[in-house]
Amino acid sequence: MKRVFIIVLDSLGIGHAPDAAAFGDAGANTLGRIAKGLSLKNLCALGLGNIDGVDAVKKTDAPRAAHGRLVEKSQGKDTTIGHWELCGLVSEHPLPTYPEGFPDEVLKAFSDATGRGVLCNLPYSGTDVIRDYGEEHLRSGDLIVYTSADSVFQIAAHEDIVPLETLYDYCKTARRLLTGEHAVGRVIARPFVGTPGNFTRTANRRDFSLEPTGKTLLDLLSEEGYDVISVGKISDIFAGRGVTESHPTHGNAEGMEVALSMAKRDFRGLCFINLVDFDMLYGHRQDTKGYGKALEEFDAFLPALLEHLGEEDALIITADHGCDPGDDSTDHTRECVPLLIYGKGITAESLGTVEGFSAVGQTAAALLGTRGTLMNGEDLSKKIL
Repeated sequence: MKRVFIIVLDSLGIGHAPDAAAFGDAGANTLGRIAKGLSLKNLCALGLGNIDGVDAVKKTDAPRAAHGRLVEKSQGKDTTIGHWELCGLVSEHPLPTYPEGFPDEVLKAFSDATGRGVLCNLPYSGTDVIRDYGEEHLRSGDLIVYTSADSVFQIAAHEDIVPLETLYDYCKTARRLLTGEHAVGRVIARPFVGTPGNFTRTANRRDFSLEPTGKTLLDLLSEEGYDVISVGKISDIFAGRGVTESHPTHGNAEGMEVALSMAKRDFRGLCFINLVDFDMLYGHRQDTKGYGKALEEFDAFLPALLEHLGEEDALIITADHGCDPGDDSTDHTRECVPLLIYGKGITAESLGTVEGFSAVGQTAAALLGTRGTLMNGEDLSKKIL
């Protein structure tokens, strides 16, 4: 094939993974939580409801796509580890987390390097942390540093106090400092605006990720001369490695618009798209209705994308983890994720339950006809071509 599009519906888990209890996520089901009353006719036509274990949406007698569910092998449930595994890199050890905040030596090195003090230093909701510490930040100029259940070092700052480029520089500083035992998956810029009692986060978030610890699909493709086009935060997640063209976006709507423009363009290789709003705006904020509406909007977008897929194109729809918006936590959830593979030359096989997210990367490489292969992942192309 000439082109493969991979769309990650960020956090759209489809039911707790076999080892979910070990992660505190027994019973989690992101799709099951949001699906009641939704109109998802296009996703269901592809076969979303025919995937093993999915009973929250309608089955179809004639699915249009190969369909299955993926079980994660990596020891984690965050964005970085999920995307890395989708691209062939299984993480045997979890990235470091900080349920009691970062140690003093980390914060001192950061403050010395930036010349600013630190507020908070606790696991916190992103909207709550600016509500509780935003006013003090305005007075002092100190940076709001916080984390979550994931391996993240997050820096919140008001755009009038810390200009965006300065905030990004502070994040790059933190990224350089956070190595070895403190090599967190992501350093995240969390700019906000407004006045006390009315602070809101802006769309100018940026992620500064740990560089992948092994070879990924992006490396394989770029080394062999294929185009690797990033849409959304994909380039950030892979620290830019293997990406030949990057299109940062500010949400799902822009991500879908750029994806459609790429489908209308001639290239040879991969267009890798992350739609972040499902996770950032709805999963973490426990907004079940908002999550459902966003999924309906993606469903309504699908026909336009499918219309521009040619004879030598394939579309893979999947996710990187769960984020059940109706459980007792604002954190990610350890879930299986959907796999839908559509193309004019692809048969609508039931793929059952597939061990390892890496099947996505291995299959994409096989569909494109790469000379090399990845270290991990089942090649599903033999079943669907």
